[in-house]
Amino acid sequence: MSLEELYRYINWRMDPREELARERFRKIAEFFESIREQLPHGGRVLDLCAGTGIAGVALAKATNARLLTVLDARKDDLELAQEWLDIGGISPELKTVQGDAREVASLVGEHDVAVLWGYTMPHFDPFDAVRLFANVALVLSDDGLFIIEDGDRVYGILYRAGYREFMIEGRKEDYTIASMHEGYDFVRGTFKRGYYILPGFKKIGTVDFHYWDISTQLAIGSIFFREYGLIRREDHGITGVGNVLVFKKPEKKAAELKVSSAPDACP
Repeated sequence: MSLEELYRYINWRMDPREELARERFRKIAEFFESIREQLPHGGRVLDLCAGTGIAGVALAKATNARLLTVLDARKDDLELAQEWLDIGGISPELKTVQGDAREVASLVGEHDVAVLWGYTMPHFDPFDAVRLFANVALVLSDDGLFIIEDGDRVYGILYRAGYREFMIEGRKEDYTIASMHEGYDFVRGTFKRGYYILPGFKKIGTVDFHYWDISTQLAIGSIFFREYGLIRREDHGITGVGNVLVFKKPEKKAAELKVSSAPDACP
C-alpha cells in the first residue's frame, strides 16, 4: 500500500485549509523561532517527506529563507505548499519535487538546512536511514544543518505503552481506522501492520514500521555529521512539538563512500 493511500484515511493535520493544521503550523513556527540563533538565515531550506510543506514553510519563515524546496512522494500534498507560504506571509522561491528522500542527493542541489518533521522516521528501516543520512549530508552546505522531529518509540511504545496487536489509529465522522500486527521482518527490523476500515473490516493495506529510539538515530547521524545533539520536548516546552534531533557540518567523504557503495535495498 502506498502512503498516499493510507494518508487519504488518516488526518495528519497538515492541510492548510483546516484550523487544527494552522494551529500546528503556529507551534512549529514558534519552535523554530525559539532556536533562531542556531539556524542559517537568508539561505536555502529543504523539507523532506514534506507532505504539504507545513514544517518547511515554518522553518523558512523563521530564517527568512530565499529558497524553499519541498520533497515528497505524494504529488497531491505538494500542490498545497503555496497555501502555507500565503498563510506564513513569506515569498521565497518555491520548488516542489516529487521523489524519494533516500535519493535526495540525485534530486536537488545544495541547501543550507534540511528538515524531516512529523515523526516520519518509522517509515525508514535501518538500511534506509543510513541512505537517508548519507544523501542529506551530500546536499547540505559545509555548515549545513539536518533537523529531525521524532520520539523514542523503544521507550514510549515497546516499554511504557507496550506493543499492541490491535489498535485504533483514528476516527472520522463515518468510519474508524484500525491496525493489526501482521508480522515482523528480522532483517529489516520492521513490524508489519495491516490497516482496516471499520465498520466492515475492509483492509486498506499493509505498512512496515521500524520503531526507532533516539540514541540510534544520533549514532547514525554521528557517522555523517561532525556535530549532533538533542533538544528534548521537556526542554523546549512547546506543545505539539516532539523531541528534535539536530545534526550539523556534514561529513561529505563518509557520505560519498556510502552513497556510491550502498545497494538499492537491504539484504
